[in-house]
Amino acid sequence: MGVNGSKSQRQAQVLMLGLDGSGKTTLLYKLKYNESVVTVPTVGFNVETLETDRRSPELTVWDVGGQRKMRPHWRYHYSDTAGLVFVVDSWDEERLNEARKELHRALKYESLKGVPLVILANKQDLPGALSPEALCLKLDLRRVCEGRAWFIQPCSATTGMGLEEGFRRMVYMMKTPLRQTQEAIKVKMRSKGFSFTAMKQTLLCGS
Repeated sequence: MGVNGSKSQRQAQVLMLGLDGSGKTTLLYKLKYNESVVTVPTVGFNVETLETDRRSPELTVWDVGGQRKMRPHWRYHYSDTAGLVFVVDSWDEERLNEARKELHRALKYESLKGVPLVILANKQDLPGALSPEALCLKLDLRRVCEGRAWFIQPCSATTGMGLEEGFRRMVYMMKTPLRQTQEAIKVKMRSKGFSFTAMKQTLLCGS
């Protein structure tokens, strides 16, 4: 997702979590190399650096395995995290409750307090995938993200749709005060035709 020009010497750590099968590793390699790769469940973690613009830090993205046996180890990566990306399989409605519990558990940790959050609503290319609005409600994002800058981005790890936008939103929230971030999201959602009621119910934290 980089642009031409000299690279910033600064780096920011972004932690990418989500259940096994949500598509974390696939979308990371699609974003980094623009390649669709066949992956196996991540045991441990993958690390990739994403370039941004010259005024922003590079993102060192830690993709940590989402298998049940790996999730207790997530907390060891929370310190020094500047941004949290949580990947959700929008098509697998049966595991949404499990995803909600794991996300809520992670956000309770003191070391992640106030850290910006981007929810990547993956697999939007599949028929029957839940919309970002529906996911917001099912994941109870408005309540759990009170006092935190957050955004939900529809995407597809297969086609690449929405991936750059999601990580650009993360960079923006890392650099921007919470109130200003909220106002910018309001404007963006209005431009996409969301009603005020829908925005208030689903996409505005702390409102």
